[in-house]
Amino acid sequence: MIAKSDRQESAVPAIALDDPSLYISRELSWLEFNHRVLEEALDVRNPLFERLKFVAIYGTNLDEFFMIRVAAIKQQIEAQVVRRSDDGRMPAEHLAAISERLHASLLTQMRLLNDDLLPALEAQGIRIRRLTELDDETQSALERTFDEKVFPVLTPLAVDSGHPFPYISNLSLSLAVELEETTRDGVELHFARVKIPPTLPRFIAVESAPPGERHFVLLEDLIAHHLDGLFPGMHVRDAYLFRVTRDADLDLQEDEADDLLRAIESELRRRRFGEPVRLEIERGMPEYMRDILCDALGLSQLDSYEVDGLMAVNDLWQIVNLPDYDQLRDKPFLAAIPKRLIGATDMFAAIREGDILLHHPYESFDPVVQFLQQAAVDEKVLAIKATLYRTSGKKSPIVRALLTAAENEKQVAVVIELKARFDEENNIEWAKRLERAGAHVVYGFANRKVHAKSLLVVREDDDGLRRYMHFGTGNYNEKSARLYTDLSLLTCRPDLGTDVTQLFNALTGFSKVTDYEDLWVAPVTLRRELLSLIDRETEHARAGRPCGIRVKLNHISDAEVIRALYRASQAGVQIDMLVRGMCVVRPGVPGVSERIRVRSIVGRFLEHSRVYSFENGGDREVYIASADWMGRNLDGRVEIATPVLDPVIAESISAQILSVLLADNVKSRELMENGSYRRLAAGSGEMPIDAQRVFLTQAQAL
Repeated sequence: MIAKSDRQESAVPAIALDDPSLYISRELSWLEFNHRVLEEALDVRNPLFERLKFVAIYGTNLDEFFMIRVAAIKQQIEAQVVRRSDDGRMPAEHLAAISERLHASLLTQMRLLNDDLLPALEAQGIRIRRLTELDDETQSALERTFDEKVFPVLTPLAVDSGHPFPYISNLSLSLAVELEETTRDGVELHFARVKIPPTLPRFIAVESAPPGERHFVLLEDLIAHHLDGLFPGMHVRDAYLFRVTRDADLDLQEDEADDLLRAIESELRRRRFGEPVRLEIERGMPEYMRDILCDALGLSQLDSYEVDGLMAVNDLWQIVNLPDYDQLRDKPFLAAIPKRLIGATDMFAAIREGDILLHHPYESFDPVVQFLQQAAVDEKVLAIKATLYRTSGKKSPIVRALLTAAENEKQVAVVIELKARFDEENNIEWAKRLERAGAHVVYGFANRKVHAKSLLVVREDDDGLRRYMHFGTGNYNEKSARLYTDLSLLTCRPDLGTDVTQLFNALTGFSKVTDYEDLWVAPVTLRRELLSLIDRETEHARAGRPCGIRVKLNHISDAEVIRALYRASQAGVQIDMLVRGMCVVRPGVPGVSERIRVRSIVGRFLEHSRVYSFENGGDREVYIASADWMGRNLDGRVEIATPVLDPVIAESISAQILSVLLADNVKSRELMENGSYRRLAAGSGEMPIDAQRVFLTQAQAL
């Protein structure tokens, strides 16, 4: 006989976990993330230059969003894609939703700049002046600057029946100029374009500023003030600033893989000729002029954004990087060195004593650099293998150490990801230099990025051959290691050594590895292992055993993984997620995701580390990884998730790092069921906890 409660439960229809209402739009979620960046600029608790920095980051992020995500949606529309996204939207619906959300966010940005930040800069003696505000002597001095440094590089381009609309390069600023010519037949109107030279500073210093102050005029204002000299015989009626964003994603065909280096170089040349995706125009531009631009660029009114103030806010870095003004910046700090490494001259001996965890930027990246530099000159080192995704440019100590190792005739194999977005040129240059030094260079794959962060050193120790390794959640870039939160693990565990050797054999040769002992490697095992452990937590919950999932990610959008999380939540698993950016998970849905909590921290440092922690019935397992939970990471890239096998380090990551981050009530926002975020604050009697500040304080106490 079936109990009444069982009959009632069986009468409740099962919830379809692929229902679009259970998923947040990935595009709108990303816009919410970028708005959280803007909120840091709104926060008066941050120093003035830091607030200005967040505005610049907001603009840079938005440029990349249009160049990549919006461009992809436009390609779908052009290809007449009819498949809906996980959240149920068609491509055109996404485009309309992006435009609606973004217009509101841009209004906030402009008000912030015009009404708050620029006046605050003025109060500090940093003023952006209009040319017409300046006295005659100062204007004359700036006119000389224009004649000597600006005028020679300008090229006015007419637009008429004999002059087709000129090509507008990606992210370039231009003036749309309205000209008037008096002829026998009357007055004729003309349209011309003047490009603002990107090789010149955007903010031109005014030398006559009062002592202790810095005054600037905008380059476009200086040019607009002297347009008559570019169009003699014409009357300049007006000029309006505009900016074009183009598709900048690389489009490689698999059949180009025979010469991937040449294919990437060719695509880089084509990048600036991508299809237009956005038009930014100065407020007040006449409708007919906007129509000319939209028609010439093949854009609609939906693709145009009116800017009431400074355009291309990423150029504010010029102000942020002004010398002095330390009182307007975050206090500098010196990254700590773990006690066991202070004074250490032999990194190999230190690693043999036990695994080493580094928490960047609070703890220095120098031990990783020291490890590789020592390996490059150590006579006992036989081989070095590394994956490079992003480095610090022309002076990278990591790449220089690899060059030294190759010159010392060690066997050096480097997998360089040529398709690391917007770092392609740097990586091409390093690849060529490493090859010239004698290193074996592998360019990755035409259709799959190598995003794993791993370093292997093979050394002939006194007691036999030993493999020393570094696994990281971040790039081999000592500059970003001072700005991004990441984890580094240095180890010489034989079981991990076997796995990473197999990985490098698969990357550099024809090895077809189908399984690994301890590492999770995408696209071979990572998805399978991840789903298996989520399902294991689900079974623990059903059996009444200790269970729980705590993860830290940059993004999560993979529907299969999210469905597994929903099933775990339904079974009773508490899931705490720290997701800095895009999050498609919809928490708090009755009967589906009531036990899922999602928080995002945006603060002084970019939260970049990826950590997976599973309670596993009381026998907790912790992984650090290069992979977010997105389809591209799990299926379209080479990624690594590394188990933290030292129980003390695993406990430190879970109970200290993750716990402090989840307790943050100063820089943390909680994702609500409707897709919006609620900023957390300390309640009555609660202590404010800023996780990044806590980690800084702890590191300085070492």
